[in-house]
Amino acid sequence: MINDKVRDDVLKRIDPNEVVELALTLGSIDSPHGAEGPAGSYIFDWLVKQGFQARKIGMFPERFNVMGVLPGKGHGRSLLFNSHMDTAPIRPYDKGPRGEIAWREGDALFGWGVVNDKGPLATFLIAGKAIKEAGIELLGDLVLTGVVGETGPEPVDEFQAPTYVSKDIGARFLATHGGVADYAIVAETSGFKVGWVEAGKAFFKITVRGQVRAGYTPYIKRPAEPGRQSNAAVLSAGLIQRLEEWGVEYERKHTYRCAGGVISPKINIGALRAGTPHSIVRPPSDCTLYLECRIVPNQDPLAIREELRDMLAKMGLPGEVELYLYRRGYEAQGIEPLVERLARAHRYEFGSDLEVADSVFCSMWRDHNVFNEMGITALTYGPSEGVGGGNLRMPIADLVAAARVYALAALEVCSTPK
Repeated sequence: MINDKVRDDVLKRIDPNEVVELALTLGSIDSPHGAEGPAGSYIFDWLVKQGFQARKIGMFPERFNVMGVLPGKGHGRSLLFNSHMDTAPIRPYDKGPRGEIAWREGDALFGWGVVNDKGPLATFLIAGKAIKEAGIELLGDLVLTGVVGETGPEPVDEFQAPTYVSKDIGARFLATHGGVADYAIVAETSGFKVGWVEAGKAFFKITVRGQVRAGYTPYIKRPAEPGRQSNAAVLSAGLIQRLEEWGVEYERKHTYRCAGGVISPKINIGALRAGTPHSIVRPPSDCTLYLECRIVPNQDPLAIREELRDMLAKMGLPGEVELYLYRRGYEAQGIEPLVERLARAHRYEFGSDLEVADSVFCSMWRDHNVFNEMGITALTYGPSEGVGGGNLRMPIADLVAAARVYALAALEVCSTPK
């Protein structure tokens, strides 16, 4: 445990105004997936200015991850903080009253980028700066990272790299190129609760074929003769309804419970493709549904594919099911020492015990999956609520509290001998 003098010296160096300024600055840099370069450059320059050992680690020159290291003197546990720099594209109704993409109103900051995920990123940067300025000699390294591609689209069909490339260039590329530590804390919104299990995902293309050759519109017969429906879009209507019913069964069957949280795996029909909009005088001969299935640790994606194939067969629908994306979910192993130290930091700041994150936070994708896959014991913990439910507000008090907790957790972990 850290002594009171060290703790107080570090905490007094966390300036709320500095936290706000950095969060707003980062949030105001538009960095949709595919265009993270300006955000990465700003963070890299900031790390250099503060005296951290800084690196750019990227598969593509314009889309690089950033890592800053405060080296320990050796033989201690190391801790890596991680947030993503990319955001979803900003829509007009995501902007502030004067068109800002990050702004302040009273005691809160607003903006998609602030909440997901550059506000939390700013907090651990400030926490690391406070530790460095205090001259604390840590045993293990403190590693601060910002990554690309966490929110990015997955390649499929004609949507391919380098424009469409996702998580393989972010935390995974970082970890395989030196972004390694004993433990990792992924700083994302969780309502100051902790989770160390996370859903993976499997994406499927379900293509339904028309049962006879599609004819010109004037030749269409209604009702269609049994087994002779040529319009694949019409055939898919029943499949869509069945998938919605199956989604209820799927979630109930595969719900995953452990000490680190509960995964409630959902499914989603995220896209449909059929026909050609500029020539709709013939029924589409095929219709493709793009289905997302959230999966739990150790779940077999091929078993899901078989269920979907059986579904088509039972409905008498000609077609195919293709698995085109598979990313595993993980439950962290050996997490207890990290949770114990984070819990002490949380308790000091809030005066209450650390709670396990709500199921919604464990049922999405966050990069602690990547670190756990790489053997780096990882969890997620952060301020406020996420953008997935429409929230664009981050209380300033939450940002400051997160910086303080992260600083205390870093002191605890990086002062622990191996």
